[in-house]
Amino acid sequence: MNWFILALIAILFWSGSDLFSKMGSKSDDIYSHWKMIMAVGTVMGIHAIYLIATGTPFSFVDIITYLPASFLYILAMILGYAGLRYIELSISSPVCNSSGAVAALLCFFILGDTMGAMQFFGVALVCIGVFALSVIEKKKDDTIRLQSGLSADKKYTRSVLAIVFPLLYCLIDGLGTFADALLLDRAIAETQANIAYELTFLFMAVCAFIYVVIIKKQKITLSKEKPKMLAALCETAGQFAYVFAIGANAIVAAPMISSYCIASLLWSRLLLKEKLSKAQYLVIAIAAVGIVILGQE
Repeated sequence: MNWFILALIAILFWSGSDLFSKMGSKSDDIYSHWKMIMAVGTVMGIHAIYLIATGTPFSFVDIITYLPASFLYILAMILGYAGLRYIELSISSPVCNSSGAVAALLCFFILGDTMGAMQFFGVALVCIGVFALSVIEKKKDDTIRLQSGLSADKKYTRSVLAIVFPLLYCLIDGLGTFADALLLDRAIAETQANIAYELTFLFMAVCAFIYVVIIKKQKITLSKEKPKMLAALCETAGQFAYVFAIGANAIVAAPMISSYCIASLLWSRLLLKEKLSKAQYLVIAIAAVGIVILGQE
């Protein structure tokens, strides 16, 4: 199977993960994001155990070595899943995928990595897109408050809930990518890092189960959690395909795969029937172009 097919598989599964995560995120279920962590951690843990059982070299020390990146990535995903309760997938996905701009800036200012003119342009497009989406969400919230007769100082506002989670995901995931760059360059190999990440996710799934089921006495009905399980399968499959596609042809596969948020936008419009304004589509397109440019550099 060549890199192009693998890249297409990664795009399909990761955009599918976005879609099913949104379908499984209920605004009235305050434990929805923890249930998502349980699903993803379980599937990733099974995959990691399979790799170890079939002979992939691994040591417990690898988990400790890679823990800074694992912690940041998993924290970002928790916040991303929580945010899907309040915001359209077609907005959340491009904002979350803008984390590459954060990582690029950190590598530029802290590690001293060089950044070309096109890369600067890509970062600028991403920042403009994210800022514009924030402004649009704020205006939408003001309109909702006026129509509902809510006071301007109301603490619980849609704009904050709608945009803060994907923005936090963007920042923390960018820090995770920065930590990833440091660790993979100096301390751990890619395969061992992937297994360490999956086992750490499994640990978080166990913690989430203890919190939701044992402490909070919430019942888990598997028949009602099918979208979460599908999201977990897609997330793990996409990650697996991504590793081999990048290994085969990184310079072309990277920008191709990084644009999977565009596929997420398509699914959200066709399957979730999300409707956005022309201004929202415009700034999402701007951010998506920036993401593709960053991937090419």
